Amino acid sequence: MIKNFALIGAAGYIAPRHMKAIKDTGNRLVAALDTNDSVGIIDSHFPEADFFVEFERFDRHIDLLKRKGTQIDYVSIASPNYLHDSHIRFALRQGAHAICEKPLVLNPHNIDALQVVQNETDFRVFNILQLRLHPSIIELKKRVSEEIAKDPDKIYDVDLTYLTSRGHWYFTSWKGADDKSGGIATNIGVHFFDMLSWIFGETRENEVHVKHRDTNAGYLEFKHARVRWFLSVNYDYIPKEVKDAGVRTYRSITVDGREIEFSGGFTDLHTQSYSEILAGRGFGLEEARPSIEIVSQVRKKELATNKSNYHEFTAKVV
Repeated sequence: MIKNFALIGAAGYIAPRHMKAIKDTGNRLVAALDTNDSVGIIDSHFPEADFFVEFERFDRHIDLLKRKGTQIDYVSIASPNYLHDSHIRFALRQGAHAICEKPLVLNPHNIDALQVVQNETDFRVFNILQLRLHPSIIELKKRVSEEIAKDPDKIYDVDLTYLTSRGHWYFTSWKGADDKSGGIATNIGVHFFDMLSWIFGETRENEVHVKHRDTNAGYLEFKHARVRWFLSVNYDYIPKEVKDAGVRTYRSITVDGREIEFSGGFTDLHTQSYSEILAGRGFGLEEARPSIEIVSQVRKKELATNKSNYHEFTAKVV
């Protein structure tokens, strides 16, 4: 049965993946909202969708559709991070499930508040946690689970580097404001922290060693892993060989010195996420909580003075 979707946040980088996922799963985008009207990409997917630049008119339109018998089944949310919890509440109160980009929210108490609203309705909140669907990450999860089953005390040493360079526009946009994006660790790192906690268990220690506007780095300890992490949007940190290839992004994860190859395989992960959600197997509020707790703590923590867990790794990139 075809489901009706609405989309909040249609002009950003990630919105086309949501449009494609809606189309690829055989469903229909009925209405979209964005304060920016540069949304010609809609024509490639759903040219018949109604579009609004003001939330009030979008809200009225969704209500009128419902009164005329066209129920919105899902609201997809790809708006700025600080608006996610408000737009999720809107979806639930309109009688729709919410599918939200990461980070789901900026703080754990926002999850608690959403849980209250979700419990008052018959509708659910789903978070896009696409790394959990990546073949290489699934294989890593399987391998780690099997090894821990044999050795319950096993601890892995993990190095995570993610460099995704951005131009001057980044810090002029909402992404450059910590109160709107959550900062570097939240905006570009939350899906990695979700993946790490999913594989290696609950967080036991969280230190921050670098906290610059364009770079965050630190040390995380999970039940089964010690993780040194480095995240940046600064082009200067991109390795020379990557720059020479004309690439502006670099990602690396090593587990006990072994590189995990996952540079490819991202193309259809949003479509897979939608397929899982439509089948009732999506990731909900509690699945999102561990990574939100991590990034919220990173944002609030002072720099650690003891960097013994980190100095060799930092010297490679800083």
